[in-house]
Amino acid sequence: MNSQMVLRGLGALLICEAIALIPSVIVSGIYEDGAMMSFIYTIILLIIIGIPLARLKPKTNSIYARDGFAIVAAGWIVISLFGAFPYYLSGAIPSFADSFFEAVSGFTTTGASILENIEVLPPSIIFWRSLTNWLGGMGVLVLTLAILPSVGAGTLQIMKAEVPGPNPGKIVPKISSSVRILYKIYLALTIIEIILLLASGMPFYDSLIHAFGTTGTGGVSSKNFNIAAYDNVTAEIIITVFMILCGVNFTLYYQTIKGNIKALLKDEEFRFYIGIVAVSIILISINLYGNVYGSIGESVRHSSFQVASIITTTGYTSTNFDTWPLFSKMILFVLMFIGGSSGSTVGAIKSIRILLLLKATRLEMKSIIHPKAVFSIRLGNKTIDEKTLSEVKNFFFAYILIFTLTVIIISLDGFDLATTLSAAAASIGNIGVGFGQIGPLGNYSQFSGLSKAVLSICMLMGRLEIYPILVLTMPSLWEK
Repeated sequence: MNSQMVLRGLGALLICEAIALIPSVIVSGIYEDGAMMSFIYTIILLIIIGIPLARLKPKTNSIYARDGFAIVAAGWIVISLFGAFPYYLSGAIPSFADSFFEAVSGFTTTGASILENIEVLPPSIIFWRSLTNWLGGMGVLVLTLAILPSVGAGTLQIMKAEVPGPNPGKIVPKISSSVRILYKIYLALTIIEIILLLASGMPFYDSLIHAFGTTGTGGVSSKNFNIAAYDNVTAEIIITVFMILCGVNFTLYYQTIKGNIKALLKDEEFRFYIGIVAVSIILISINLYGNVYGSIGESVRHSSFQVASIITTTGYTSTNFDTWPLFSKMILFVLMFIGGSSGSTVGAIKSIRILLLLKATRLEMKSIIHPKAVFSIRLGNKTIDEKTLSEVKNFFFAYILIFTLTVIIISLDGFDLATTLSAAAASIGNIGVGFGQIGPLGNYSQFSGLSKAVLSICMLMGRLEIYPILVLTMPSLWEK
């Protein structure tokens, strides 16, 4: 391992986190909420540690696969540790362990919270929670590469380890240009949503908070009752649309902007993703109509919002869906595992993997009927090789295994089955909201310290696609 290069990368990351804290200082000054010094102390600490590390001069600037995985895995743990300081130093969250849980939840865009009353928090702390969602959505390391591309050569390895979904690649030949293009698209979506939310009647501060939570698919809100607190149909429609948009592979937007509009419609993963959204909305709307809501309009309104929220792993709520019929809740539970497209800001398994697994199952069935025939799996115009398919199957196995182990461990807390299952699924899927104790009206405050630690690890694993965190435990990773 090129340890000095890893440390240099972490130093650059800490400097970026210090810069990211500045808007919260400004918000604290505007509202005079008394939390300003907690951000300033954290910034000073980050600079003291970050600058010496960033100034290291390694013998070689090359970053290989394991170096990229080490920078990403260690980087997300480190930024979460430092990101917890504003919560702890301001007194908003007295326990550092709970502050770390909140920071991990923010950066991993999970939105899970131990806070029982969000609205009493200083506005700058709420702003920091939401901003961590936005920073974590596209990827903190990707942002670092966009701002400080001189961190080293071979930075595609970092992008591979951090960007959600299989086979991430470059939009254009130069990696720094690729990440800047991604962030320009990301920023454009955020700004457009802020403007539309303002037009819907939502205050400017609230529009910022919820635009960050939507485009980052993190679901952090400034209200205890989330989006339901506004009872604003226009705002719900805007957020629903943008949640769905942010579940699409961002490279498709770039191709569309460049004039290749057919690329979006021809993309098989996109069609699969939109198809699942449409079918889920229809089924839940039919189930809700007459059972929960008296009009088809109300049924479609809330089913659309919650389907978009869950499949994109955003976790926003427009109503208490925990009171819905079991059929509707089971559909939402299944969506927790599927997720949106690869190369988007969402969590969970991803639609492309589910699609490939379905194609592989169909192929096995055809092979049984025609044992001597040779079949291949195609995705669009591309033939999927055995290595990619094997990686997808291994990831699915690892995902389900971690989910199962998590369920077993947190079951020690003695919560009901709905709470236990959904807490594990919502953590590794980076969704946050679930059923029972962690439903739209609940939170994670009642979980034990062990469960919170396990769920924090799950959130990191889910956001980083499992392997970057797992490889940290391998002694061979640290060999020179």
